[in-house]
Amino acid sequence: MTTTAPRLGNALARLLILAAALLGTLLAGAAPASAHAALTGSDPKDGAVVATAPKEVNLTFSEQVAMSADSIRVLDPAGRRADTGEIRDLCSGSVVRYGVGLRAGLPDGTYTVAWQAVSSDSHPVAGAFTFSIGAPSTTSVALPDQAVGGGLVGALYGIARYLSYAGFAVLVGGGAFVLVCWPRGASVRPVQQTVVRGWLTLTGATLAMLLLRSPYTGSGKLADAFDLAGLRAVLETKTGAALTSRLLLLGAAALFVAVLFGAYARRTDPKEKKDLSFGLGIGGTVVAAGIAGTWALAEHASTGLQPGIAMPVDILHLLAVAAWLGGLTVLLVALYRAPSVERSAVERFSKVAFGSVAVLAATGLYQSWRQVGSWSALTGTRYGQLLLVKIGLMAVLIGIAWISRRWTRRLADPSPRESAAEAEEPETETGDEPEADEPETEADAADEPETGAADEPAGDADPERAAQLARQRAAVATARRKRERDADPERTGLRRSVLTEAAVAVVLLAVTTVLTSTEPGRTEEEAGRTTAASGPAAVPDRPVDIRLPFDTGGVDGKGVVRLSLDPGRTGANALHIFVERPNGKPLDVPEIKLALTLEAKNVGPLPVAPDRIQTGHWSASGVQIPMPGEWKIQVTVRTSEIDQTTIDKNVKIG
Repeated sequence: MTTTAPRLGNALARLLILAAALLGTLLAGAAPASAHAALTGSDPKDGAVVATAPKEVNLTFSEQVAMSADSIRVLDPAGRRADTGEIRDLCSGSVVRYGVGLRAGLPDGTYTVAWQAVSSDSHPVAGAFTFSIGAPSTTSVALPDQAVGGGLVGALYGIARYLSYAGFAVLVGGGAFVLVCWPRGASVRPVQQTVVRGWLTLTGATLAMLLLRSPYTGSGKLADAFDLAGLRAVLETKTGAALTSRLLLLGAAALFVAVLFGAYARRTDPKEKKDLSFGLGIGGTVVAAGIAGTWALAEHASTGLQPGIAMPVDILHLLAVAAWLGGLTVLLVALYRAPSVERSAVERFSKVAFGSVAVLAATGLYQSWRQVGSWSALTGTRYGQLLLVKIGLMAVLIGIAWISRRWTRRLADPSPRESAAEAEEPETETGDEPEADEPETEADAADEPETGAADEPAGDADPERAAQLARQRAAVATARRKRERDADPERTGLRRSVLTEAAVAVVLLAVTTVLTSTEPGRTEEEAGRTTAASGPAAVPDRPVDIRLPFDTGGVDGKGVVRLSLDPGRTGANALHIFVERPNGKPLDVPEIKLALTLEAKNVGPLPVAPDRIQTGHWSASGVQIPMPGEWKIQVTVRTSEIDQTTIDKNVKIG
């Protein structure tokens, strides 16, 4: 029996629109691509107040990063460059640290450190922090509002990433479906078009990523996509090498597609076809694994824990995804556009899909353990939350696949009516049946006459009349095929379940794309613990200097308290207090007192009674700071018998 599928109707359109809307929601709600590497420390630290200008600024990262000549910039309060522009590699063993020298003679004030680099898993990272020399001041530095990897370039790069995954799945999964499940599909034009479009999509997306890579990790300007110097720099990176290798492998994939839909489709001798099928299977597997390896060698699998195991596992994971989702796509096209699909082909794909799901479960379990690491990271990090969404979608997809498998089993035993119909009418070998001027309903076809052409002599036939009769015969054939389709509920049910499965797969692929550009939960938690352990306190062995204006309201009641705590860390510290008039001259006051409070730990207030050294200068030695944290320093100044005030400031002390 030849079962002709209907046109893609309203149900298909609604499902695709829904899938596209869900995809847009996921991509729109995704933050700019954060990455595997994270800043775990700096010298000076964020918010530190140092007495003298340091010679250089150092940054420490959780993993290896790629730095350019402009990756670390230090800006003075007026926004001018305060660094020498020479990046120093200070890495030692497992410690990843880079530094930049500072110019001599820097004035007091607040300085901004802006940094940008590329993580070893190919994603850009950036950030900024401040430190002060002498005392904090206002700053006019304006950093870009657009996050690294964001904006129009980031959106285009994300779309190209998604299309590359989709093209890979259709190309590899479609080719495998034809070779393993449905050899006759090699001669069906809609199947050929689908696989070729998968190749074109993957090739175009790879070229787009190669051009967009420089602005994506750098300036963020779309015009820089055609900068030859930037492209040359990209080709020297790990990601550039992976994209170039992918393009070379796609050349081999083009040869595979040409042979599959050319020589293989035309072979009629069973032995020759079997030998060619074996060669295509071996060659196609090698090429597909190579293309999958271009992701594994350049992204999350290549860094972090157990990369030697993670990269082969990632390749298997990608191949299993392609075999399932790509084969599903080609099956959907065949069910709707091919004249017939053998039950044996659907049964074979059902077995392939089951094996793919088993591989996905095993490799996905390992990847989840490697990238998440703990239950807290599974629920408390963005990567873990996206992973839960992916697991939920996988569960839905497996449920729909189970329904499709039930329809497949019901198709396995044809009814006597179907067997008789198949005996009377041989199946069509290709899907190139005319579809023009097909009526949409049976009523349209029923009104057309079925005979008349045979009653006219061939020589006297009117060409216009002949064309009309041909259209009538086509309409009758279409109506007959529609009746056969409506009388085949099993095949109709399979079409609907496969369509739903494909729609969910579109959203699943979107979540996977976002997941591959998100910082793994394990490294996010480790970076948070490292940052918390180091704390944002002032740099050890450098005094904490603060200035506190005061006004007691009486005569000579205005002035400034300048306080220095040396070395500005836990343990014993030397305290110096200078009281000055608004013009900077020393001011002698009857009394000054100090108290320290660590409110986060309910420690204090710890009183300190400094001794008067000379006019306007008070001092105390051995001031104990029992633990690190953000301490409140309260200074009480009395300028007369009745005029006094208390001023305070929070200071981070390590």
